[in-house]
Amino acid sequence: MGEIKQVSRETDASLPHSLWRAEQIRQAEIALAAAAGISLYALMERAGGALEQHILQRWPGARRVLICCGAGNNGGDGYVLARRLREKGLMVTVLATREPARLKGDAGRAASSWLAAGGSVLGVDAPVPAPDLVIDAVLGTGVALPVEGDPARLIARINHWQQEGTPVLAVDLPSGLQADTGLVLGEVVQASETLTFIGLKPGLLTGAGPNWCGRLSLAPLGLAIDHWGAPVAQRIDYPALASHLAPRRRTAHKGDHGRVLLVGGNAGMQGAILLAARAALRAGAGLVRVCQHPSLPAPSLSQPELMQADPSELGLGWDSVRVIGPGLGQDEWARRCFAAALCQNESLVIDADGLNLLAQHPLHRDNWVLTPHPGEAARLLGCRVAEVEADRLAAVTALQQRYGGVVVLKGAGTLIHDGEQLRLCNEGNPGMASGGMGDLLSGIIAALLAQGLPAAQAAALGVALHGEAGDLAATEGERGMLASDLLPWVRRLVNPQISQER
Repeated sequence: MGEIKQVSRETDASLPHSLWRAEQIRQAEIALAAAAGISLYALMERAGGALEQHILQRWPGARRVLICCGAGNNGGDGYVLARRLREKGLMVTVLATREPARLKGDAGRAASSWLAAGGSVLGVDAPVPAPDLVIDAVLGTGVALPVEGDPARLIARINHWQQEGTPVLAVDLPSGLQADTGLVLGEVVQASETLTFIGLKPGLLTGAGPNWCGRLSLAPLGLAIDHWGAPVAQRIDYPALASHLAPRRRTAHKGDHGRVLLVGGNAGMQGAILLAARAALRAGAGLVRVCQHPSLPAPSLSQPELMQADPSELGLGWDSVRVIGPGLGQDEWARRCFAAALCQNESLVIDADGLNLLAQHPLHRDNWVLTPHPGEAARLLGCRVAEVEADRLAAVTALQQRYGGVVVLKGAGTLIHDGEQLRLCNEGNPGMASGGMGDLLSGIIAALLAQGLPAAQAAALGVALHGEAGDLAATEGERGMLASDLLPWVRRLVNPQISQER
């Protein structure tokens, strides 16, 4: 059956990095099971066994288990689990959206086995004793329409128990969550934990998925999907990418590590450009200059290592990497700076108001990294934010096709697309939903570009390092965390050999 692997700060690096669409997993399940001589019902039994093992490990004191079953194979997994837990002596109650006699295929067989073992099935509204644990086996990966009727009422009951403090384990994914996108289809289960099967689905890690799945675990069920086909995306994290940060040569000098020029910081918005510039310094750029509004105090007064540049110098080619947008604004001064800054052939990182100005006059370039949040992405695509969030994988793909280069779609489960490969980073935390965090990311990516990393690699590593720094800073609390709190961690993380030694 294989070991169950769990997502946590300690075990992220051991999780599979491949992400699969639900249809891919369905096809792989059939093909791999057939190749191994395993029936799909035997695979359902394996799923029930994995759930049983997980429950006994995570909630060994649970005696009353309530299992909520739907009409499909997700419900079939629930019936198998019910029978196995009853055999272990636990008190099991089953609520179902459909009578067992009306079930078909493997789900019907699993329900019949439960009844033959002495179990019974109640309707969705039946009164039940207070459970120690609730199992959500209502809806699986095939749901595409808003949840209504009996499934919706049963989901509401599950969430009531969860709000009362009863843990909820979702089978494969929380019912009502779209597996590929993380879109909520009307009603959705608030899971304490989710045990997903065979392969990781992107909807668990991006969109609304992280809000609903709780602690995420994977049971491969003995099927090696990684050897079956091409995944839709790769999950990335800092431990997997830190090897790109090799120690520097003993004879290195500042010119070896690139020159970053940041354009932004309009009147009243100097903080954004300073945060991006400080991040570039802490992420290892050799030299950093700031082109900001002439009314503002020199950046060296806040950070002595920063140099100032005049807008007239934007065409001189001093820099190897250019960041355009933090605190830039959209007035006439901003428009002139934006136009002048785009005239060069250096690597570019476009963020904030740079993206808003780009949306007004779209361009396609291969030498930039764009870092929109969902609102900026919607402006770039000419759509609503809700449309971006409804399918973030489609949105980042559309952005890359329209604008070129590398696109970083920020948010829970940040996505990176370079035109060839799609990556998803699930590091980071809600404490990072505060002003200035995006400015840090722009500076970090620029510094990595300046040190010679290819754009796709710099973007992926920058996102992972940024999220890891946020998670480390959050050990002192998420609420009240500032963007500047990440800077000491950024410095440590760009020197992984030191972090490992300590």
